[in-house]
Amino acid sequence: MESASMEGDPLHRIEPDDLGDVCSGGNGGNGGNGGNAGKAGDAPPGRSRRSFFGVLIGAISAVVGALMAVPLARFVLDPVLHPAGGADWFDLGPPEQFAGAEPVRAEVTFRRVDGWRVSQVRQTVWVTRDAQGRPRVLSGVCPHLGCVALWNGERKRFVCPCHKGNFAADGARISGPPPRGLDPLPIKTEGGRLWVKYQYFRQLVPNREVIG
Repeated sequence: MESASMEGDPLHRIEPDDLGDVCSGGNGGNGGNGGNAGKAGDAPPGRSRRSFFGVLIGAISAVVGALMAVPLARFVLDPVLHPAGGADWFDLGPPEQFAGAEPVRAEVTFRRVDGWRVSQVRQTVWVTRDAQGRPRVLSGVCPHLGCVALWNGERKRFVCPCHKGNFAADGARISGPPPRGLDPLPIKTEGGRLWVKYQYFRQLVPNREVIG
């Protein structure tokens, strides 16, 4: 009778084993929550995509900056790497074509650098002969103010049309305001050709001074 009464009692006594089952179930629930917490720590897909595009944009910007720096560096260093003046040798042709009695006009074209200003320059030279009949090349620039001296066949001399400077066939000064004669240029014969190295000289001084 007593056992039947206990089974019908709504206040059922909790045994220790039942507590163990309850605790185990609770821990299982906590374990599940811990797993969810671990997954919540992972970066969302949207954030990963933003990081990727940020790195990509940074790399593209770096490449574009480097490409823009190349012409800027070239612009800054060009005057140092390419000093002003004509320093190259120019082929004037076979020496035989200048064997005449009168000077022969020729032109040389070269790249001139003046600071950061670059230009193509064409200059006149005169191929003549010295007293021994050897080739001689004179700059066509008058040493007075830089006009081009021209050969006057009738008068057998070079004449500067600007200020009436007069020079002999070998370039020596005859008269006029120029302080010296026409400037001779370095030459060489190589491979059956006559070569000249163009130079610039200081004007308005009696002594020759190469400036470029």
